[in-house]
Amino acid sequence: MEERIWWKEAVCYQIYPRSFKDSNDDGIGDINGIREKLSYLKYLGIDVIWVSPIFTSPNDDNGYDISDYQDIMEEFGTMEDFDLLLEETHELGMKLILDLVINHTSDEHPWFIESKSDKQNPKRDWYIWKEGKNDKEPNNWGSIFNGSAWAKTKETDEYYLHIFSEKQPDLNWRNTNVRKELYKMINWWFDKGIDGFRVDAITHIQKSFEDGDIEYAENETNFKPAFERYTNRPGILEHLRELRDETFNKYDIMTVGEANGVSPDDAENWVGFENGIFNMIFQFEHLGLWNTEDAGFDIQRYKEVMTKWQNQLEGKGWNALFIENHDQPRLVSTWGDDQHYWYESATSHATNYFLQKGTPFIYQGQEIGMTNYPFQSLEEFNDVSVKNEVRLKKENGENVEQLLHDFSKVNRDNSRTMMQWNQTDYAGFSKERPWFHVNPNYKNINVEQQLEDEDSILSYYKKLIKLKKSNNVFNYGVYELVDEYHPQIYTYKRKLDNNQVIIMCNLTSEEADISKAFKIENYDLLLNNYRDIEKTQKLKPFETRVYQIK
Repeated sequence: MEERIWWKEAVCYQIYPRSFKDSNDDGIGDINGIREKLSYLKYLGIDVIWVSPIFTSPNDDNGYDISDYQDIMEEFGTMEDFDLLLEETHELGMKLILDLVINHTSDEHPWFIESKSDKQNPKRDWYIWKEGKNDKEPNNWGSIFNGSAWAKTKETDEYYLHIFSEKQPDLNWRNTNVRKELYKMINWWFDKGIDGFRVDAITHIQKSFEDGDIEYAENETNFKPAFERYTNRPGILEHLRELRDETFNKYDIMTVGEANGVSPDDAENWVGFENGIFNMIFQFEHLGLWNTEDAGFDIQRYKEVMTKWQNQLEGKGWNALFIENHDQPRLVSTWGDDQHYWYESATSHATNYFLQKGTPFIYQGQEIGMTNYPFQSLEEFNDVSVKNEVRLKKENGENVEQLLHDFSKVNRDNSRTMMQWNQTDYAGFSKERPWFHVNPNYKNINVEQQLEDEDSILSYYKKLIKLKKSNNVFNYGVYELVDEYHPQIYTYKRKLDNNQVIIMCNLTSEEADISKAFKIENYDLLLNNYRDIEKTQKLKPFETRVYQIK
């Protein structure tokens, strides 16, 4: 029998603190704003709250550039505020996990300030420094945030590596002292009482320093991301096993690795019950399906990807389930239909991912069907990667007009608009103008309104969470894909001993025939997103049904 552990049965909720709730009306969300909304999260049925970075940071990448791992960003509050948040979360029977960003620091971190000061400084080797080649960068690696992955400092006339922003220099994980300092910091937070970490960009900590295997056209800039040189490279597992043994394994906590570049074939090394590093990982294979906006949502490919991860981890490791986060656009505006089937597409996709085997994560605003923001100009974007790309294209004399269309659909800023609490000014987020946009549809899409509506997306999420917790088949039951090649409906079963349920989700805006193999009259309906269920062999547009098999 599979071991039963609290984090396998949990429902998690991600908070992007800057955009969640402003308690002191300075236009920026904060820790006390989170505290104000703990009762809402408890009401919803949340077990674990994941808070994106709240550490001291110059905010080049909205807190993912940390200058002090053991202090709180002033605009978010104080360490005393955090201690109260942790205490009150625990009093309500919920757990709290934080973001752990240890691939890089801010260039304003004291370690980097020392490192860049002199080639003989004891911390010089704490980061990755190289001499230039022929008066140019050390190699052709590009940053994930556009442009070169190298930046030169005037102090020593050498280049440091930054695979993200120029203000996010990469730590040198081959240096023993770096690793020891990081472990000490991690254990300090565990001793404070937090319940785990979501570990950011962890697949990038090991690098291989040949030129990237990339060919360029003559008219292109000379840098593109060299994922093959700094993603899940040989030797990374040795570092990660040491991290696990020196920190995670000493506490009853939950860990989720952000694992770009990890495949199901390799997943057992990362999340295996026997020797894995993390309890679960966020894999990104299904997220690429968001970029097929012109071709529409690829249901067949989605089934293949999700089923592959379900099957290959069965009995060996654990999945983290998600369809939105702070780095993705809003699902209902991409995979769904926010114009004609807003409620239906939000709830059908929710049911589909939520009841698969694994721990489900909800991103703030997802539970009320928040949509993409209607960007009108490139100047409205805040994302550092967008700013970099616009700047580089302008420098090269390229047309940037097409970028508005591209970024409007798939950019990270779509998920970073203010949480929509009510119909008052600024959606109840703050009484003052916020640091970023409020979606103008907040008067029609907000928490207060949906709390009072039994047929709202929020009410549906509450029912979905209650259903998942009502029956262990949704936690530990084996996943089995059904009707694999149906072009519209994603159907699967969950089986635990003699207990079987079937989940049917039409993921299109057209009516769909249910497979003739299913005899609806032999099923008991547990959950559905249409008020009127006809006992027919058809699913309406974006209709979803969950049945108990008699």
